[in-house]
Amino acid sequence: MAKIKTKILVCALAASMAFSSAAVIPPAEAAVSVAKTSDTAGKKTTVTIPDWRKNSAAAASIEKYVKKVTNKNSKSYIPVNDRIAVFDLDGTIIGELYPSYFEYMMFIHRALYDETYQAPADMKQFATALEEGIATGKMPENNERLHAKYAGMAYSGMTTNQLKSYTKKFMKSKADGFTNLTRGDAFYKPMVSLVRYLTENDFTCYIVSGSDRTVVRAIIQGTLPIKTNHVIGMSYSMVATGQGDTDGLDYVYSKDDNVVLGGDLLIKTIKMNKVSAISQEIGKVPVLSFGNSSGDVSMAQYVENNSKYEGRAYMVLCDDLKREHGNMEKADAMRATCEQRGFDTISMRKDFKTIYDDDVKVTNYEYNH
Repeated sequence: MAKIKTKILVCALAASMAFSSAAVIPPAEAAVSVAKTSDTAGKKTTVTIPDWRKNSAAAASIEKYVKKVTNKNSKSYIPVNDRIAVFDLDGTIIGELYPSYFEYMMFIHRALYDETYQAPADMKQFATALEEGIATGKMPENNERLHAKYAGMAYSGMTTNQLKSYTKKFMKSKADGFTNLTRGDAFYKPMVSLVRYLTENDFTCYIVSGSDRTVVRAIIQGTLPIKTNHVIGMSYSMVATGQGDTDGLDYVYSKDDNVVLGGDLLIKTIKMNKVSAISQEIGKVPVLSFGNSSGDVSMAQYVENNSKYEGRAYMVLCDDLKREHGNMEKADAMRATCEQRGFDTISMRKDFKTIYDDDVKVTNYEYNH
């Protein structure tokens, strides 16, 4: 991949990225005014979920909650069919600073460096601006919407299996800013263990991500015990290969057809769009939410507002400066948001026993252009 000539520390980059805004989100009128007190505050506990610190207050809180809602004799009991947990992906289960979101980096590769694809001039112009914005911290204006538009164009005509294969290949690329880490291996081990723990306790876990649904399905395959149809993400139109410009109401699928990506954006699942997607696709209010950014606040509040069961929302704080490219300004801002809204927090520094494999080290990363 082409490189930009200045070494940039990821911590400084993350603080200035427009799509990772550190602004404190004002509480809703009905929001809780103070953060919840941990279920285990002031008590010695031993956590059993793998890869979490034995004295992790967050993990102990989760375990206590799970034991309570799975006990049929408890007033807080939740039937199996209603035990639904929703997880964001980037920054919650996988890393998002190598040096940016997986799907951003794959789009840049597709538009600028994939010799098998000829990107149109306007797509190349945006991809170049996006790459430079990631390196300098000065992201292009309206980058989220423009990325959604151009990514749809970049993969248009692919079948879902072809896009999954393309994603799997890109997963093998190096995670910039780390040693001994590929993008496909950049899962937070404690969060993977948490998904497995909840699954073992009869929770149905969903991914609700702002990243492309098909791309997310490829990323988690073989690592997370989450079914393909339990992945909710950014979605594009799907069309038949022989359909052309004919409306789907007028076209009849033929024996020679395949389904391919049409490229028209249907929904970018961040902020309120996460709530509407959950409502439409799951049809129930979840009882657990896990996120890490402003894009996950609406989903977290939706879960906290569950009127039938006790809902819990947890936010992962990027406060580890040694094992991950943490950002204390961003972490402090999210902590303040959690205090305002009554969400629980997960500290990567205090709660995670490990993050990646033990031989993974944080480094400076270098872009030369």
